[in-house]
This record gives sequence, structure tokens and C-alpha cells, in this order.
Amino acid sequence: MNELWLTDIIKAVRQAGNQIMEIYHSDYSIRTKDDNSPVTDADFASNSILTKSLAKTHIPVISEEENTVPYSIRKNYKKVWLLDPLDGTKEFIGKHDDFAINIALIKDHQSVFGLIYLPVNKEIYYATKGQGAYLITREGEKKKLPFAERKSKEYIFLKSRSHPDKQLEKYINNLARKKDKINVKIVGSSIKFCEIAKGTADEYTRFNATMEWDTAAGQIIIEEAGKTFIDHQTNAPMRYNRENLKNGGFTIR
Repeated sequence: MNELWLTDIIKAVRQAGNQIMEIYHSDYSIRTKDDNSPVTDADFASNSILTKSLAKTHIPVISEEENTVPYSIRKNYKKVWLLDPLDGTKEFIGKHDDFAINIALIKDHQSVFGLIYLPVNKEIYYATKGQGAYLITREGEKKKLPFAERKSKEYIFLKSRSHPDKQLEKYINNLARKKDKINVKIVGSSIKFCEIAKGTADEYTRFNATMEWDTAAGQIIIEEAGKTFIDHQTNAPMRYNRENLKNGGFTIR
């Protein structure tokens, strides 16, 4: 990962995060996209800041908030950025605080760099392939992930607040029979990836749909922290810039 790029991206996500928080504490408009998902002024403000920053790298960007170029063109990309300028828009609207910014660099269909920024507590999680995963705290301290292993034998399973799933509930019930003690925690957006990477949670399994920009940054952070991210459809690590940008189910542990 180009160190100059990293410096610029960190500066940009902090700027975008400040804009998100300013809007979060104000009156803002909410619109409905074609897929019936909500979008706010914060999504667009963050997208504007981040796409301008990423454009300096001269690598194409696939953003949730912009029209995606046809696969006939993007299938030839050797590198591409995947951007979710506000992951967890429903959490943002619901005033739950657990929303994030996701940025990932894809090379030959693999995530090779990922960054997740949490605007509320100003934490940066990032990883570059082969170089480890790190947390930069609000105070600027850099910590390698994961942290020390938890002493508790409690198995902590993470699930989404905004996406109920009967198949998942069945899975959790079966898992509970195999574990001495299971604690199901509700966590929004890509913060779930951060919790697994830190070692403060054990598993995040999902069956209903996500998009590539929801998972690409988290995947490389998870992998560089020594965890696994398995695509249920291929039983292998997830690949990106596919013809269909919608993900199937996956398990992280």
C-alpha cells in the first residue's frame, strides 16, 4: 500500500467522518433508493469527499452511492476501489451510533487493503495484505490486531440489528447447543468486523444479502488479524469485482 495514499485516505475519512457527525446532529433529509434502502445527506456528503480523495490514485472507484459501470468494462480492471461512504445508514437514522465508512482496494478480485473508520469514536481499523492489521485510536495510538485473547470462555456471536433472518436464528440455536455459553450481541454495520479482528468477539455469520462494499474492507482486516472469512457459496475467501456485486452468505471467525 502506497504510504502517501494511506496518509491521504486517513485524512479524507476523518474529514468525511466530521461531516457525517455534523449532519448526524442536525436536521437532514432521508430519501429512498430504487432498492428501497434509505440514503441521507450524510451518505452523499461523505461520498463526495472520499471519491475526490480516491481519484488522486487514478484507480477506478465503485461506490454504493454512484452508478456502477457495466461489468463489460470493469471486468478488465486490475485494481479498483470499493467504497461505502456510510455503512449502516439505518443505524445512523435510528441514532444507534454504530455506523462506519468502508474503503477497500481490490487487486485481481482480492481485497489487498481495507480501512474502516468509526466516526462516533474516531477509530481507524486498517490492514494491508501481508503487513498485518491495526487500530489507530482516537488519541493516535497505533495497536496491532488482535489484542490479547479474552480469558472468558463465553462464545460471543455478533448479529445485525437491522436485518432479521429466520435462517440465522436457527443457526444460532444450533450453535448454542454446541457451546457451553453463548452471548449474542447486536452490533450494526462493519463494526462487527472490527470486533472480530480485535478478538472481542468470536463469530459473525450472515445468510441474507450484503454488497461487495459492505464486506471487502472488513475481509482483509479480518484475514490480516489471523481470522477467516469464508464465502458460503464457494467455501473459500470471498472474491470481489464480480459480475454480480451482491454477496451470498458468509462466516467470519
